Amino acid sequence: MARAAARMRVGVYVDGYNLYYGARGLCGRGTPGWRWLDIRALAERVLSRISRWQGAAIAHIVYCTAVIDAASNPSGYTEQDIYLKALTAAHSVDHIAYGSYVARVKYAPLAVRAATRSRNPQIVRPQWPIMVQDAHGNPIPDATFMVSYADREEKGSDVNVASNLLVDVLTSTVDAAIVISNDSDLQFPVSYARGRVPVGLINPSANYLAGALRGQPSDGVGNHWWRRLAATDLHACQLPDPVASFARPSDW
Repeated sequence: MARAAARMRVGVYVDGYNLYYGARGLCGRGTPGWRWLDIRALAERVLSRISRWQGAAIAHIVYCTAVIDAASNPSGYTEQDIYLKALTAAHSVDHIAYGSYVARVKYAPLAVRAATRSRNPQIVRPQWPIMVQDAHGNPIPDATFMVSYADREEKGSDVNVASNLLVDVLTSTVDAAIVISNDSDLQFPVSYARGRVPVGLINPSANYLAGALRGQPSDGVGNHWWRRLAATDLHACQLPDPVASFARPSDW
């Protein structure tokens, strides 16, 4: 009797903040019904639609995030803590890899979003009723307004995605990989992984796929694919409420 072929083991690597902000853009910041997201259900929903990976099974899911600062955002910290505990209790992810936040003061030119299609930043120049003058009272129309602002930057999620992806690929822990992110900083690890295993890339935002993450299905070992999430995917893949003792926050 012929032996059944081994199932393709798929590792899933999630950039949590990239997914969150992408989903918020798709569904709307003030719209409930998408934040209580079941990561495993979402990955399985997309995977089930990939005919070229028929018979593939998710081996494990790594969720990469950073803990919100409790002092500056106590409600955000509490809600995130509930969600992360619910993910673990529901076995929606197998491992949570934590980055960190870095707080600093930054300096930048004052700018507005350009009205052009690119919507790139447009530097604000002095004009009446607010004008910059030199020591002699002459207008300086090409002066630059500089601002200082408090910035809290999440660090480590992209590195954790890259590290877990490459370790699993190089140790043959997985036969294929799914990366949920649209972060161009992942260009090298994703490109390298494509040389060893098939890779599926899920863009969690309404934005175009980052150019650095594009490629061809035949690159490296081949059998790669790309997909973009829709709001319907997020609404369809919600955790039970409650999960054990963890209840969905009221406005989620």
